[in-house]
Amino acid sequence: MVDQPTNLDAHRGMAAQKATDLRRLRSEVEADQESLRARQAELEDMLAAAPAADWPEAVDKARYLLRLFAQSADAVDPRRRKLIDQVIADFDHLLGTVARD
Repeated sequence: MVDQPTNLDAHRGMAAQKATDLRRLRSEVEADQESLRARQAELEDMLAAAPAADWPEAVDKARYLLRLFAQSADAVDPRRRKLIDQVIADFDHLLGTVARD
């Protein structure tokens, strides 16, 4: 019996090795995406669990939704992109005003 496992990667040709590397990478990416989806669902459950306690918390929820929308195909429109940017700037301005009161 052999004590060391056989390194199959060393016996593959370049094309086979590249295909193996791509399969491994794709598998890792898919696992990472699944983990991200699970964490995103957890975050959304927490955001939806209770109403906002104050304006900054409400703004955090709205920013999250705007960022999700900004990643969609509908947000590619330059007018919509500009509106998203303006709303986020409005949030910053209004929160600065609320913080000083």
